[in-house]
Amino acid sequence: MKNCSTHIRQIVVVVPVHNEEDLLQQALSSLARSRASVEDVEVRTIVVLDACSDNSATIAAEWAARTDGSSVISVDFRNVGSSRAAGFRAAEGHSELSGANLRETWYATTDADSAVRPDWLASHLRHAKLGAQAVAGTVRVDLDSAICGLERTYRSGYRNHVGHRHVHGANLALRADVYRAVGGFGSLPTGEDVDLIRRVESRSIPVLYACDSPVSTSNRRDGRAPDGFAGHLRTLEAALTQ
Repeated sequence: MKNCSTHIRQIVVVVPVHNEEDLLQQALSSLARSRASVEDVEVRTIVVLDACSDNSATIAAEWAARTDGSSVISVDFRNVGSSRAAGFRAAEGHSELSGANLRETWYATTDADSAVRPDWLASHLRHAKLGAQAVAGTVRVDLDSAICGLERTYRSGYRNHVGHRHVHGANLALRADVYRAVGGFGSLPTGEDVDLIRRVESRSIPVLYACDSPVSTSNRRDGRAPDGFAGHLRTLEAALTQ
């Protein structure tokens, strides 16, 4: 797949949710603000409720009802990789994406415990128009730990520059034809983002490791995905207390 300028006509954003009633409204509100930065492009947001037993479904439904181009689907996977994949399958089913439509569609995903910047979608759109086929962005987190040295240790190991090589499901996007070519998100309970990018790069498709629109993510230590970002923070804290 040639790395050339592409005219993007549609952006699809998928947000997997599993019991996120405390943070979901903030996440969805931030996406609504970001939509305003790409008014010339159709934006569809698909919220995927995965085995939610809290108030997440009500929050998502009320938000979708007042937000154009938004929809909610429910699944029972208890698996973030399967949830993200279900969201993009739903998009393809409704849009009948194929051929040129796939090249002109940008798939983006973030997390329900994260807030995107107002320029998040505009940032991805700029990269796509300049020829990017896949973009892995950075995240920001406010660390409120009482453990001495945690923030310094985290910052020292995080590369916040172009070419950083971090992969976060909270800030990840790729062209729809690339997504389909590599088989989409795998049914993994954690690391589904890293797995997807690994398969993209294995096909010699370049990934832009960007840092121009970081996503603010939760600093909680009890994340929904085993060994995800929350697990990384737990590991750093454990190492500092040994």
